[in-house]
Amino acid sequence: MKNMLFLGVSAALSVVCLIGYFLSKSKADSHPEDPKAKKRKKLFFIGVILMGWFFLGTVCNILLGGSKGIHVEFEMFSPRTEVFGISFAETSLIAIGVTGVILVLALWFRIFCVPKFSEDKPTKVQLVMEFAVEWIDKYTHSNVEADTGCLSSYLMALALYMVGCASAELFGLRAPTSDITVTFGMGLITFILINYYSIRKKHLSGRIKGMASPTPVVFPFRIISDIAVPVSLACRLFGNMLGGLIVMELLKGALGGYMFGVAPVAGLYFNLFHPLIQTYIFITLSLTFINEACEGEGYHKKEKKAKA
Repeated sequence: MKNMLFLGVSAALSVVCLIGYFLSKSKADSHPEDPKAKKRKKLFFIGVILMGWFFLGTVCNILLGGSKGIHVEFEMFSPRTEVFGISFAETSLIAIGVTGVILVLALWFRIFCVPKFSEDKPTKVQLVMEFAVEWIDKYTHSNVEADTGCLSSYLMALALYMVGCASAELFGLRAPTSDITVTFGMGLITFILINYYSIRKKHLSGRIKGMASPTPVVFPFRIISDIAVPVSLACRLFGNMLGGLIVMELLKGALGGYMFGVAPVAGLYFNLFHPLIQTYIFITLSLTFINEACEGEGYHKKEKKAKA
């Protein structure tokens, strides 16, 4: 009964605002120098938008049975499902799908776009890709004072993967990066890269000396802090991505059918802009840890000896 009352009121107000908009528009067109007519036109236009949203939201509420209230359930680990008799986490299947889409797009880009690249007349796609590759390469080298090799390529792939996982939420799926096992795997890769680039630059002896500097007493604590790096990276990313998921679920539960029109706007932030920020932070932290591991007393002593 209440929804029907809201429906009738919103429909009537929508019609009133629509009539007012056309009348004010006609007056504003005939008297372009009148600022009040333009102001009334804008106010009625805003009224049409708001009342139209309220009307459609009420219709959705009636169809969906009203708001379900704020009730959110989430799991740290993704629910499991069976595929051909094999149990998989749902986020793992989504991650495989995201990886497949990225590989297909990369293959399509290599076959159809790269051959058209030209130094004389670069296309818009070429300019965008060159800017992205150049930026990530410069950012990597500016944060790590070592021979980074293909590190920038990995970070570019990681960024695409994280954004792709977050975009899955736009289709009503749980983002793989909101699963602690996925984020821990990403943190573990960063941990491997930290030690790889450190040993590559300073050798194993230099890595050990750097961890025991300035006194061997700190060596066990350095081991603990290094082990804590992938855990902290994983928990931080997991918490932030899960937070966005919870906020969206809270909005859906609280607004019900009135989520109509709000979902795309909120989704652009929590499913795209917010993950972009988390991607930037994850990459920056990974580069910072790698650079810290590549520095150290052991390497500098060896470098000075070589120069002498």
